[in-house]
Amino acid sequence: MSCGIKYIMVQLPEPCDEKSEAYKAGYKNICEIGKERIRRAGKKIKKENPRISDDLDTGFRVFKLDDTNMNDVYYAPGDYNRELLEQAEDNIKDDRTDLDLLFGCLLDWGVTLSDPYESIQIEGHTVHNYNDGDLIACFDKDVPESVIKKIAKMNPERVVFRESCFKDSAAKINVEQIFKMLAPDMDVEKNLKVI
Repeated sequence: MSCGIKYIMVQLPEPCDEKSEAYKAGYKNICEIGKERIRRAGKKIKKENPRISDDLDTGFRVFKLDDTNMNDVYYAPGDYNRELLEQAEDNIKDDRTDLDLLFGCLLDWGVTLSDPYESIQIEGHTVHNYNDGDLIACFDKDVPESVIKKIAKMNPERVVFRESCFKDSAAKINVEQIFKMLAPDMDVEKNLKVI
C-alpha cells in the first residue's frame, strides 16, 4: 500500500557540536539525525497502524551531491603524454560505484529517482533494472554477448553500458545490432548509451 507522498528533504551536512547529546549518541552531522528521525517515524507509523503495516513502504533514499562521474579530459593536444593517455583509457572516476553511475544516467535522462530498482545476476554479471525496464544498466567488465542478448530480450526502454563492458571495438559495434534485432520496441539510436 502506498499513500503516494513523495518529497525531497535537503540538508547540508552541518557537523554536530561535539558536546551535544546527538554527537555522543553517534550522530556526527545533522543529516545523520534526519535519517534516524525518518526511520523512527516509519516504525511508529507501522506500529500504530498494524493492519496496513505489512504493505506500507516507509523506505527512503539518500543522495549526496557530487561532481560528475566522468574524468576530466579537457586538455590541449600539446598537453597529452603517455601517462595522461593511459589515465584516459577509462573515462569514469575511480571512486564511483555502480549506483553512482546508475543514478547519474537516470539524472541525464530525466528519469524520476524514486522508482523501484533491483540488481540481478545474469551469468555472473550485475545488471541493474530500474522501474521494470525504464532503464537497464550493466557496468561490469568484459560482458559476453550472451548476457547482452539476455538484456536485449528484456526489451528495455533505455539501456546503458560502460565502455569496459566490451572486450574490443567489434563487440561494442555489435551491441547496437543485437538490440535492433532482439528489442524491436526500443529506439536504439536514441536510447542505447555507452559511457
